[in-house]
Amino acid sequence: MSLRLTCLLLSLATLPAFAQEAPTREHFARAGQEAAYHDWHYTPVVKVGDMVIVSGIPAAGPGTYEEKVRRMFVALGKELEQAGASYADVVELTTFHTGPTDPQSFQSEFARFAPIHHEFFPSHYPAWSAVGTSALLSPGAVVEMRAVAMIGSGRAPKADIPKPRPRPATS
Repeated sequence: MSLRLTCLLLSLATLPAFAQEAPTREHFARAGQEAAYHDWHYTPVVKVGDMVIVSGIPAAGPGTYEEKVRRMFVALGKELEQAGASYADVVELTTFHTGPTDPQSFQSEFARFAPIHHEFFPSHYPAWSAVGTSALLSPGAVVEMRAVAMIGSGRAPKADIPKPRPRPATS
């Protein structure tokens, strides 16, 4: 057995018992979402230790694009709250967009989406992946959003990222 493996095994053997136990796993479904768990076999919100994973929330229903997107972000806040997290604790977002079909149309949609995103994430921004798709499960949905949060991570965020230099004007 190598020295490295021996050291690893010894360090694991000396860990307190609680450090070796798996974190708790809790499932959350707000009133009206029970079918997701019982019929579709997925959980709207899963909490594992201090990590909270929120399943896709659609930007659907009546109203303008902006109204649908804003409701989606409000719904995210409610999902996070039931698991003990907040917007400040969100570390990752994935959004799925049905409208854009190329980089230029993504830029146009982001001109509408970004101001709403900034209302809910005014600082300590999460990592974010935006994906174009042809369809979403929820009828009339223009976007769907998934999120991951780490409870407490928003208390003292650090960002060592300098402001970018102005882009040169294009002719």
